[in-house]
Amino acid sequence: MATTSASAALSTDGWGGRIYIDGQWVDGAAGSSPVIEPATGEEIARVGTASAADVARAAASARAAQQEWAALPHTQRAAVLRKAGDLFAEHAEEFSQWNVREVGAVPGMAGFALHVASEECWTSSALPGLPYGELLPSEQPRYSIARRLPAGVVGVISPFNVPLILSIRSVAPALALGNAVLLKPDPRTVITGGVNIVRVFEEAGLPPGLLQLVPGGAEVGQAMVEDPHVRVISFTGSTRVGKLIGEAAGRHLKRAHLELGGNSALIVLDDADVEKAVNLAAWGSFFHQGQICMTTGRHLVHESLYEEFVEALAAKANAMPVGNPHTDEVALGPIIDEGQRDSIHSFVTRSQSHGSSARAGGEYDGLFYRPTVLADVAIDDPAFHEEIFGPVAPVTRFSSIDEAISIAESSDYGLSLGIVTPDVMKGLAIADRIPTGIVHINDQTVNDEANAPFGGVKDSGTGSRFGGGAANVEAFTETRWVTFRAQPPVYPF
Repeated sequence: MATTSASAALSTDGWGGRIYIDGQWVDGAAGSSPVIEPATGEEIARVGTASAADVARAAASARAAQQEWAALPHTQRAAVLRKAGDLFAEHAEEFSQWNVREVGAVPGMAGFALHVASEECWTSSALPGLPYGELLPSEQPRYSIARRLPAGVVGVISPFNVPLILSIRSVAPALALGNAVLLKPDPRTVITGGVNIVRVFEEAGLPPGLLQLVPGGAEVGQAMVEDPHVRVISFTGSTRVGKLIGEAAGRHLKRAHLELGGNSALIVLDDADVEKAVNLAAWGSFFHQGQICMTTGRHLVHESLYEEFVEALAAKANAMPVGNPHTDEVALGPIIDEGQRDSIHSFVTRSQSHGSSARAGGEYDGLFYRPTVLADVAIDDPAFHEEIFGPVAPVTRFSSIDEAISIAESSDYGLSLGIVTPDVMKGLAIADRIPTGIVHINDQTVNDEANAPFGGVKDSGTGSRFGGGAANVEAFTETRWVTFRAQPPVYPF
């Protein structure tokens, strides 16, 4: 994989088939595993696999390194984050190619991920310079301060679908605020979600021990949650697994920030422009094969526009090329693996058995799933009320605003919401009645910016704990009350 000619290549020494502990690439106790390219089924690399013992070693090393890192002048931490952002930008070509081949992302998606990674680092570089406390009134003759301190060691567990963004959005702010990080990417996407991040921070001058890479399965995640040195867990993934992690973290009295699943609605009101709404809908459901937590999973269309909308969306879906994004110019690449593909197809076939019809797609070739439009979908159909995590657009109709709100809020999820209407104030009033962490008026549901708070409610997670200064400070620091006075007080005994 070639790097850009604009800068020297990042070191590749030692990472193949290894994990990263205390500033060194070392053999994982659980050996190594292949990296499989979804589009071809070929092995393109090997990555290391950690054990619970590796996690314990990494956590102890991280704790020892963290205290010295937190004590550095804030300008030094900021400089490392700025350099990391520069390196992501400089080596975008190499990292994008890994994203295309390992994850199955189309080049546009891979490029967007690199852009966000740089922005996450640059935005996080401002965090060390923020005020880290506030002066409080006191009835005593003393200074009373609420001070923000690093949490200590942060465990980051990230998924396969957008591994670079969903790792770096926790890694960068946690490091910037004086913490050390244990990173466990999904075993299927260790290079994009882990190895390349480590390579960047090595080159950026991050001291050893502050970023540890411990890939592995459930055993590794459990060890991370249970380790006494790890004080905060930042998890992005399915609601089912997130609930287990939240429960386990609670037993150990540590915080878990959970960004979980979604089944986001796009509401198309009767005054919407159908052509513009269909453009939004296609992007919201089919971008990155629908493997995004914010994917538009439910299309709620006013009955007066319904048939026109479905026909236009189906025509667009039928015209979209699907194939290997590494070799062909396509709109959709492969699904990550056979298990996920079969899950997607099960949703489609079960909903058809309930009475919905596939106006487009509903078919696959290997791991390449055609963009699918399901019409006449009832709100109790599996494809409508559950998260599909694939390129499927279920469409249902509504007759009134109250009915649209009732359908939208009936979901167990509450991540993102899109509303299409030229009357922006009407859209905002509707949004106020539907519990979600994110709302976009006149846009689809998939958006992300490094400086914006991100997260969901209900089964979509524990709120906006990612992105933006305030959310990141809350996520990765602890509050300590401190007082001081000129003379000790005299107590009555």
